[in-house]
Amino acid sequence: MGDTVQYSNESRGVSRRRFIAGTGSILGAMTLAGHAAAAPQRSLTAAGPIPSGAHVPVLVIGTGYGGSVTALRLAQAGVDVQMVEMGMAWDTPGSDGKIFANTTSPDYRSFWLRTRTKQPISNFLGFPIDKNVPRYTGILDAEEMGGIIVYQGRGVGGGSLVNGGMAVTPKRENFGAVLPSVNADEMYATYYPRANAGLGVGTVDPTWFDSADCYQYARVGRKQAQRSGFPFVFVPDVYDWHYMEQEAAGTVPKSALAGEILYGNNYGKKSLQKTYLAQAAATGRVTVSPLHKVTSVSPASGGGYTVLIDQINTTGDTTATKTVTADRVFFAAGSVGTSKLLVKLKATGALPGLNDQIGKGWGDNGNVMCGRANHLWDPTGALQASIPCGGIDNWTAGGAFAEVAPLPTGIETFASFYLSITKNPNRAEFSWNSGTGTVGLNWQTAWKQPSIDMAKSIFDKINAKEGTIYRTDLFGTYKIWGDHLTYHPLGGAVLDRATDNYGRLHGHPGLYVIDGALIPGNTSVNPFVTITALAERNIEKIIATDL
Repeated sequence: MGDTVQYSNESRGVSRRRFIAGTGSILGAMTLAGHAAAAPQRSLTAAGPIPSGAHVPVLVIGTGYGGSVTALRLAQAGVDVQMVEMGMAWDTPGSDGKIFANTTSPDYRSFWLRTRTKQPISNFLGFPIDKNVPRYTGILDAEEMGGIIVYQGRGVGGGSLVNGGMAVTPKRENFGAVLPSVNADEMYATYYPRANAGLGVGTVDPTWFDSADCYQYARVGRKQAQRSGFPFVFVPDVYDWHYMEQEAAGTVPKSALAGEILYGNNYGKKSLQKTYLAQAAATGRVTVSPLHKVTSVSPASGGGYTVLIDQINTTGDTTATKTVTADRVFFAAGSVGTSKLLVKLKATGALPGLNDQIGKGWGDNGNVMCGRANHLWDPTGALQASIPCGGIDNWTAGGAFAEVAPLPTGIETFASFYLSITKNPNRAEFSWNSGTGTVGLNWQTAWKQPSIDMAKSIFDKINAKEGTIYRTDLFGTYKIWGDHLTYHPLGGAVLDRATDNYGRLHGHPGLYVIDGALIPGNTSVNPFVTITALAERNIEKIIATDL
């Protein structure tokens, strides 16, 4: 048997009853017994365009983890909050009756303003699988920046819409390397438990896991890891595990068991729309304006900040430009979005007081992917749950933590697939190009080599033990390693460097960073629980001292 990851007292999460009681009437389609009904996931915040000329107490740029925590806690403290989100609300079903497209059939909803898909796995069985799609403000942004593609969620809920929901609290002994200026005792006693409760984190039932057809791939991954002497750990997630058991029983519409993940999940996943944002909506103090993109923030003559915002349509065209005044502004546009905006504002003189740490300390969380070809006697299953629930922990010895990830193709592939998080030391920097009026990133693909070497510390050994080989048909022709991307962008406005130790930007009182840009490049595990917990810590301090 594998061990359950139990890095904090609450990483097995809240009970279904406690989670649903916490969001109560907001969830509507969820029953108090914890049985998720078959209503599609919807945005539960009041949505609408912000009027030009408005004056708001707080403007939050972005609706991902940091922004959602900020909005909820400010609203609970009696502050009215205006959120702006570049992506859509994702509250209207398409022609197929579902809000989100399936992973195996990307369509216009799948990619952010592209005319051709840019799938993380670009090839299958030797053939390229990308295809032309209409240009649309879809849910997944494949942003190409120099030597890396950064995958980011676009819409109300940010990255929570498109990730696998793996809600991992770092091991206590690794935390000092993640956020050296933060008190670990406070994080593990207060803010990690608060984040896990707020996110609705739970862990798969190991007994059900052992018999479920949809996790045959993960059981093969467990067996092979343990045969090579590596610990296999069950990993907490924000999926509704009871709903998945009902999917397997055939009593509810399939979601994880229909392969839904990369372009949104229609039913079972507890994205921010169902947790922090739902609770924020219940306060009556939070308004969200989707399809609004902040282009400038500068000091206003009467105090506060003048914010310029472009309203866009679903093909990405600007339909209106608005000027809003905000007493305080929280940057929560994600590591890339926040970093690019701040670098631009510093370089163009809009925010001249920002220091020289803006744009620095960016990393990819050491992400690298690979596949292995198993023997015919080790089938991984045609039915695969799209929600990962286990990993291989070789962080101490080899610098790698590897998710045993799904390949939900609907056919038997005999393949084991992995996303590794590694102790890659390389860090990149954002910089302003005055000639093109754009922000670039100096990441180099060659900087992924440490990640490959660390991942090989696991998979070379497994291949040698099992007599198997790497797959070479997933990322191009005869290419073993998916070293071209990251799902976990971190850094660019690092805590206690670009900001003070609570996210206040130097030189401009009333401006804050409260997202993954604060974390210097690596969290040792999937980062969103740490982003959430750090936001909980910082906003508590800001409310107590600044408002």
